[in-house]
Amino acid sequence: MEAPPYSAAAVDVVRLPDGRTERDNVAVEEPLEIRIGGTPVAVTMRTPGHDEELARGFCLSEGLRPSGARLPADLAANTVEIDAPGFDPGCLQRSFYTTSSCGVCGKGALDAVAVDAPRVTADLHVPLAVVSSLPDRLREAQAAFAVTGGLHATGLFTADGELLCVREDVGRHNAIDKVVGWE
Repeated sequence: MEAPPYSAAAVDVVRLPDGRTERDNVAVEEPLEIRIGGTPVAVTMRTPGHDEELARGFCLSEGLRPSGARLPADLAANTVEIDAPGFDPGCLQRSFYTTSSCGVCGKGALDAVAVDAPRVTADLHVPLAVVSSLPDRLREAQAAFAVTGGLHATGLFTADGELLCVREDVGRHNAIDKVVGWE
């Protein structure tokens, strides 16, 4: 299994205690600017790849209803433009940039953490054998983790355990947002 080229990089590392130098693959982390209507609304650190999904999922997780995501007209690197009709910039106001580690970083008050979303109700029942098999099925699909040992993953499965979508990222929240934003 080979990791996507944007998710891992070969670097020289020094192994301790003997001090020998060798090549190793590490997970890549770069900033991503999310814009709405051309205005930057968030910068998050992420593993490159599936950036439109990440931006769309981030906005959905913030309670927005994005209608699309695309590379911006100015083709700025590490940037995604979100279409969000009726967007209120005040709903995403943060005190500093976000990181790959936490979706609430920078929120100024507990009220800002709450998201106005309908309650999920379902009668889904999944057999224990299916649930217990999911971690192994997810791990088998983690190409970048297999190479680097340093990425989180989120998977979307059917009730029968069929893997529909897997996304990896240095940030747990980002891996989830990539799946949430998957179409």
